[in-house]
Amino acid sequence: MAQQHARHRIGILGAGNILGRYAEGLRTFPEFEVVRVADIDPTRAKQAADEYDIAAWGDGAELLADDTVEIVVNITPPQFHAKTVIAALESGKHVYVEKPLATTVAEAREVLDAATRGTALLGSAPDTFLGSAVQTARHAVDTGLIGDAVGATAFVRSSRAETWHPDPRAFYGAGGGPVLDMGPYYLAALVNCLGPVAQVAAATRIGAPTRKVTSPGRVVDEITVEVPTHASATLTFASGAIATTLMSFDVWDTELPRIEIYGTEGTLALPNPNFFDGDVRLKRHGDTDWQVLTPVTELFGAVDTPEQHRRGLGVRDLAGATEGGPHRANPHFAFHILDVLTSFETSQQQNRFVALESSCARPEPRAATALAAPVAP
Repeated sequence: MAQQHARHRIGILGAGNILGRYAEGLRTFPEFEVVRVADIDPTRAKQAADEYDIAAWGDGAELLADDTVEIVVNITPPQFHAKTVIAALESGKHVYVEKPLATTVAEAREVLDAATRGTALLGSAPDTFLGSAVQTARHAVDTGLIGDAVGATAFVRSSRAETWHPDPRAFYGAGGGPVLDMGPYYLAALVNCLGPVAQVAAATRIGAPTRKVTSPGRVVDEITVEVPTHASATLTFASGAIATTLMSFDVWDTELPRIEIYGTEGTLALPNPNFFDGDVRLKRHGDTDWQVLTPVTELFGAVDTPEQHRRGLGVRDLAGATEGGPHRANPHFAFHILDVLTSFETSQQQNRFVALESSCARPEPRAATALAAPVAP
């Protein structure tokens, strides 16, 4: 159903498991109208169109030929990102692609080249750093609430995809694994708060070589693991901050925090960066208790509800950039995230520190709608 004030018409490429997250999230913005859904399997596209009240459906070629589609939201599997993004950009459409930007740095460079050849803009997930949680942490760092940032920790634990996803093979194949599947959310939060990474040292391994699939409606019973499922890395940021990271599909139970940032004057604790919102806690040296910081931007959805699974802030960021606004979830930011994460395996294979060739600017903070109460130094 068309929205009365829609300014941007969207076509969704890919009718897989996360389509609903985008369909539900995008309809929260009155400036958007989802007009078409496409999939390599037109029958699945038709089912998605019926379920989410989308007017048109078909295959990818039909989506790119549809002149009513201005923005393509690409949620195809990672191994198809580069090819489908380039095709959409060359058709003259703006593109927002799910993470990772591509499965290799070489492919990602081809995507960046395509984005510079025309006038269409490219945006890329993850966009959860645009939510109130990471924006609040960024504000705390920028205003000196923890003093100078010295270091950080980030711990990715298993999402247990084999227990809930009907076909979790992509989580254990090229473009998957904990580093490229969940790592982008954590690293985007860290780069947003601390700036680009300069150097990586990592060790990786495969845990269990096969995985039993127990999800309802599963299409496979067992998976052969093709990528590392346990990685540990030290990241040195250009700012001098040092982060210790653990990214694993073999850690099912833990009491480790999601992300903490340590400064000369205190510590910040961040919630799960896979979601947009949640409590950001601060404890300054000498404080008896942690305090929850007031969010500096509006919440995307109610915390601890299914609303936190929705997606769409990155698409709104892209749409705003087409109108002259700041482009935060931009391809250079996404390329740097991919470059850092793929360097984990390079470091493992070559047994060395990897100096990053890429860099990026810290994304411009979102406009604050409510500022956290000042904390006395």
